[in-house]
Amino acid sequence: MFGTTVVTFGVHRAGTALLLGALALLPACSTQSSAASPSPSPIDTSPPAEVARPSPDVGRPPGGSVFVIVMENRTSREALAQPYTAGLAARYALATDYHAVAHPSLPNYLALTSGTTYNVGDDGYHRLPAGGLGSQLTQRAIPWRAYMQGMGPDCLSDRGRYALKHDPFPFYGGTCPPNVVSFDSLDADLAAGTPRFAWITPDLCNDGHDCSSTVADAFLRGLVPKVLASPAWTSGGTLLLVWDEDDGSSTNQVAAIVASPRLRAHRSARPYDHYSLLATVEDLLGVPRLGRAAAAQAMDDLL
Repeated sequence: MFGTTVVTFGVHRAGTALLLGALALLPACSTQSSAASPSPSPIDTSPPAEVARPSPDVGRPPGGSVFVIVMENRTSREALAQPYTAGLAARYALATDYHAVAHPSLPNYLALTSGTTYNVGDDGYHRLPAGGLGSQLTQRAIPWRAYMQGMGPDCLSDRGRYALKHDPFPFYGGTCPPNVVSFDSLDADLAAGTPRFAWITPDLCNDGHDCSSTVADAFLRGLVPKVLASPAWTSGGTLLLVWDEDDGSSTNQVAAIVASPRLRAHRSARPYDHYSLLATVEDLLGVPRLGRAAAAQAMDDLL
């Protein structure tokens, strides 16, 4: 009887100790779980400020247009392994230390056109404050167009290979600016009437997002010579070819090529990013810099 009582008491004490130990661990486990899954940052709805800066003297004759082509999801090494892209880099100017600013696509497109990501960390639609580069140009009566391959009648709707997440302009103010047009308009505009600023977004295949690097390089082989043959480029224009992000790495290094008829082949090892490209575009167009572009180093050594 005595032995039985001792055993029963020992089990009771052991069970109590285990229970108290488990309860003591609960706050620590709860804290660890909360730290591992932080709440996403709220979208920043503050419009980026404009900061006026003197435009650099880059020898651009009046009338030359600024072209921006944005490709998708390739490291600098991968993009420059393609024959046509590599040829452009060898013939004109290449930034060898250029980095995207985020993953996934959308925040990079916002950075390129407004100088901020607005804390966006996804590819969903967010109605942001009116503004951005397009609004700047419209307010100053500077002609501009964004050519979207595959876009249907409504630029706010994904359609086929057109992806809204690759068209930043409808995010500002939640409407489709009349300057956002079908890619089919580009050939006629290059022949006559090219706007002062031309943004070009290929579709999900031709930009390399859904298709191979070979397909994307072939698309550039068909498009870029048309741009370089246009009066808007030959009269002192500038083409900036860039990739929105790499394939998901932490370094996020991408290729950025600058082509202008006045350039000799050269490279720059300066550290640049999407804010640098926006600063360069705004300086060339003579408008104040937006957001983080104000403090960014313009890509002037490539010009």
